[in-house]
Amino acid sequence: MTAPSGPQFPLTWALPNEHAPRIRTIETHAAGEPLRIVVDGLPHIPGATILEKRRWAQEHLDDLRRALILEPRGHRDMYAAILTEPVTPDGHLGVLFLHNEGFSTMCGHGIIALSATLRRMGVLPANLEALRIDTPAGRVEATFPEAGAGAGAGPDGGTGPVRVGFRNVPSFVLARDREVEVEGLGRVRYDLAFGGAFYALVEAADVGISLRPEDASELARLGRTLQSAIASREDIVHPLQGDLGFLYGVIFVGPPENASHHSRNVCIFGDGEVDRSPTGTGVSARAALHHARHEVDLGEEFTVESILGTTFSCTAIGETRVGERPAVVPWVEGTGHLTGRAEYFLDPADPLRNGVLIR
Repeated sequence: MTAPSGPQFPLTWALPNEHAPRIRTIETHAAGEPLRIVVDGLPHIPGATILEKRRWAQEHLDDLRRALILEPRGHRDMYAAILTEPVTPDGHLGVLFLHNEGFSTMCGHGIIALSATLRRMGVLPANLEALRIDTPAGRVEATFPEAGAGAGAGPDGGTGPVRVGFRNVPSFVLARDREVEVEGLGRVRYDLAFGGAFYALVEAADVGISLRPEDASELARLGRTLQSAIASREDIVHPLQGDLGFLYGVIFVGPPENASHHSRNVCIFGDGEVDRSPTGTGVSARAALHHARHEVDLGEEFTVESILGTTFSCTAIGETRVGERPAVVPWVEGTGHLTGRAEYFLDPADPLRNGVLIR
């Protein structure tokens, strides 16, 4: 009996068009929130500052952002990073962050996942004291608290977790104890604070919701509703940089499931995106708010759970000012994990080449 013809194993294959545009990435996460790091396939991004590079990318790379973030290559809650050369004399690199609606100004989980990846790749100098990263929100410095001497060297090129701590941009309170009328919710109290992006912080109990994975869809709906309502009534202005003056997301805050932790929060940002991590810029904004309320002292670490129960720790390590506003300098720690490598093809004949968002 003749065996039916078919594919030969192991499978080998080649693209019909080897010249099709392609993007190569490293896939990572921090505390459950993905970070897709683009390592090859992008054009040079011009600009003397990271904000200039961000503006150029917003104008020229939005189709690429959609292709990397949205289906069929990603999903509603995907997140990504593009690396650039540094734009400061002492910087090591620059970074732009991407999500389902646009380009972020800063990202704490992204700093953790990116720094962990660079360490695992073994591309950092062995005598590195701090990885200096230029972000649109300002300078961020990352270190490896558990690595000891020679923290810059990759330990084995493997994929194990790497603990990362970073000194975030100065964070401050913009407004406290504000209220907004929302249909179906009544009057909802919120605070506004900046931790690399502006957030409205809302007590979950005030809107009658818990912060568990099964609540994710309703949290996304409430977050989008509140973000729209608050943004329409607030004049959100950064004291030093106009590009940063917009409401990035809503953070719902509630009690922790682990009694040894300070609290749990869930951030809804972009177009209803649900952060799986505790949100590094979000806990920085909370550090500023807790310090302003005399609820957390300088040097006092507090640990925040995510919707998954994963954690970041945060400490206000100093006081400063942003313009005329009092601010704190947050220190955030978490763990980054590598999950794989990928190559994505951008076929000009594909009608969904630039991605699609299904809610």
